[in-house]
Amino acid sequence: MIIKSLTLNNFRVFNGVNDINLAPTASNKPIVLFGGLNGSGKTSILTGVRVALYGRAAFGFNMTSTEYQEQLSALIHKGNGIQHNNASIELVFTYSQQGVENEYKVIRSWKKGQKDKLALYKNEVKEAALGYEQCQAFLNELIPIGIADLFFFDGEKIADLAEDQSGAVLQTAVRRLLGIDVIERLKNDLNIFLKPHQSQSMPDKVKNEIAQLEQQRKDHEKSYDTLVNDADELVSPINAINDDIKKAQNDVMSLGGAWAKTKAQEEAKVKELQLTKANLEASMRKEMESSLPFTLATNTLSGLLKTLDMEAETKQKQAFVSEFSKYKTQLLASLTGDAAAKQSAETAIEACLTDYQTANSTDDSIALQLDLSERERGQIVHQIEVSAPKSRNEFEQLKSQLSNVEFALDGAAINIARAPDESRVADKLTDIAVLNEAKTKAILARNNKLTDAKTEIEKAVELAKTIQKIHDKYKSASNVSEAVTNAQNTNSLLEKFAKELTEVRVKQLEAEFIKSYQKLARKEDLNISARINTTSFDVELIDEHNNTINRKELSAGEKQIYAIAILEALGKTSGRKLPIIIDTPLGRLDSHHRDKLIEGYFPDASHQVIILSTDTEVDEKYFNNGKFANSISHAFEIKFNGETKASKVVEGYFWQSKQSAKVDNAVQIVEAV
Repeated sequence: MIIKSLTLNNFRVFNGVNDINLAPTASNKPIVLFGGLNGSGKTSILTGVRVALYGRAAFGFNMTSTEYQEQLSALIHKGNGIQHNNASIELVFTYSQQGVENEYKVIRSWKKGQKDKLALYKNEVKEAALGYEQCQAFLNELIPIGIADLFFFDGEKIADLAEDQSGAVLQTAVRRLLGIDVIERLKNDLNIFLKPHQSQSMPDKVKNEIAQLEQQRKDHEKSYDTLVNDADELVSPINAINDDIKKAQNDVMSLGGAWAKTKAQEEAKVKELQLTKANLEASMRKEMESSLPFTLATNTLSGLLKTLDMEAETKQKQAFVSEFSKYKTQLLASLTGDAAAKQSAETAIEACLTDYQTANSTDDSIALQLDLSERERGQIVHQIEVSAPKSRNEFEQLKSQLSNVEFALDGAAINIARAPDESRVADKLTDIAVLNEAKTKAILARNNKLTDAKTEIEKAVELAKTIQKIHDKYKSASNVSEAVTNAQNTNSLLEKFAKELTEVRVKQLEAEFIKSYQKLARKEDLNISARINTTSFDVELIDEHNNTINRKELSAGEKQIYAIAILEALGKTSGRKLPIIIDTPLGRLDSHHRDKLIEGYFPDASHQVIILSTDTEVDEKYFNNGKFANSISHAFEIKFNGETKASKVVEGYFWQSKQSAKVDNAVQIVEAV
């Protein structure tokens, strides 16, 4: 994976749109360096990446939807005199799967007080068929947050791990790496707490007033209490069933339930689209059987229309000559004058008619190829000039609609393919159905108990009309230890698996830790090895004489080197090739340990290393000299404006910017001279 760019829009201290290029320029220059003073916005870069990828999960697993919306609203930029109502983050990265590299673009946007929106693009094409939950599920599958925590971390995480003596922080990291934290959450969901016993009380004054009816009232109340207690005893099993249902549903989701939820809808959509496709294809065939073929021979049909026009004109001229010839005899008969004048007029008329026939080729001997009537000619012209273009236009519209339907079918087919095979979730779905049936029966039994109890208390009230109404019918607790035992027995096999898996992976982690620690440690510490307790996850450092080193006696810098070695080992054990983002990593290190980390860790930590540093961490010496300097692809400085209360990202680094300014000033002076 390589993060190519990050765009922050009205996010935290960044006002407006801020485009940041994060892609290394060469394979031997993996480091992208950010410099900024405290409060300038370095952490916003790391937070932006995590929020873009994980949304609500970036802030913890227990955050409600309302709390998440409040958190997003708090991230919208609030500058000096500026109040925005919306923000967005755009993250572009490449990711290789099974040897194929694709480019993904994630856009997460939100407005104040509203739920965020999530859009996912693959190779510049929007995954329009994926909803919000499906996009988030896809990102969670691509880069699980438990794995990302090992690659995207800040100085605070390093400090927590360095100072942790109990192993709790490392335990959390390893459990997330192995997925054991999910098992723990499922076990916590099964915890059932006993309800406190409570008792009923009756005022003395009331007891005295109902002396005569007391026995009957007590009988009804006793019956009422019994029924209510019986109903309460069903609450714990119902809660336990609910917990089991949640567990099973989580298991289904982990197997791809986000896709399975919409599989039936997608299949119904496919049927509807296939019917639409069949109708469109039928309509297209109908057009092809009508006037559409005429549009395929435009040149031939154009010649046909010209021929029809010429023949129509020829027939008109021939008709004129025929009619005029008939009228000529009558015309000559009507002439007056002597014979010579009549002969001269007749000769002139014959000459004119002959000239007209010659000029317009109206000789009757000229053969007509088609010789169509005006009605037949009009039908052909209408079919070619009107019906055929109309049919062509209708065909193109149907063709476009068919293309859209086929595209939608492809998208639906992909979504159906992403859904897990039914055999993978069949057992879980069967378990859920059985649990729901048991839950329904338990609720029905409890409701029947409560209905009977209501009848009993109504009778007691009727008998004690003059008695103060009985208040607060308290329920006694039911013993749920058996339910807890059953839940623990159910998880025993899972716990055994988690234990054995932990032991194997911890051995791998020990080996990776030793490699990393010896690379970063001082010469006198090169023989140090490590041993990790698979139960407590406490790390013991062992010297060359097999003596345990007390980590409490390590200096702050040594502890931090230890913590970074642990994080590097965890990342390598995960097997994922991801970028590393580190926020303020050097604050507690002495110069010797800084040299080790700067030269021995950062240049080789990953194929892409994004470092967020202050001017006192990566200083001018590190920036300009050594292996670290040669590994820098490019650098940015985050500048905070105290007047606008906003930051901007500019190319260059603290001293690089100053040197550039000096060079510019020198050039200006030379030009002036």
